[in-house]
Amino acid sequence: MIIPEKNEVIKYFEGFISQFGDSPQGSDWNSNKAQIVRYEQLLKVCDLSMPFSIIDYGCGYGALADYLEKMGYQFDYYGYDIVEKVIDVANKHHTGKSNRTFTSIESDLPVCDYVVACGIFNYIPHKTVDSWTQYIVETFSQFNKLATKGFSSDFLTKYSDADRMEKHLYYADPLYFFDYCKTHFSKNVALLHDYHLYDFTILVRKD
Repeated sequence: MIIPEKNEVIKYFEGFISQFGDSPQGSDWNSNKAQIVRYEQLLKVCDLSMPFSIIDYGCGYGALADYLEKMGYQFDYYGYDIVEKVIDVANKHHTGKSNRTFTSIESDLPVCDYVVACGIFNYIPHKTVDSWTQYIVETFSQFNKLATKGFSSDFLTKYSDADRMEKHLYYADPLYFFDYCKTHFSKNVALLHDYHLYDFTILVRKD
């Protein structure tokens, strides 16, 4: 997957992990509480009643794996991130956890039940909205190849209050992505935009 302005993206997230380490701030999150809400939405694509495998695409230090363990789910977790320094922090954070694998090499990822992506498209590195949108749909095609049961992703919403929108962030059109996923990937697509944050979540369940 070719990431537009990849070095700029790496530099942006390296700054947070270098300063804050394995913490919500280290992944450029506003708060842990809001992140839990996002995890709850993303994981609605999964059948959590049975063991499952999951790719956390853009995993940061692997906080999702901590959440899955805390909730008592049975899972095999694969964390992928383009920032090697982030993967180093993740490996140290999860030392001794046999059901967790981290990599910065996308080709190392196995096909899994599910792929989830939390906040990875929010930062837009000096690209036009159209080119970033095209990159996202190409990444969704990769999710579709890697997931046998479904995938999910969240975005900042274009319905955010105008005075709170920042120029370096990407505010997605939820209707566009709902339509794209419905047309290209599955008839079973959900758009979640009712959880009191300035973002939305797309769930794609494969037939």
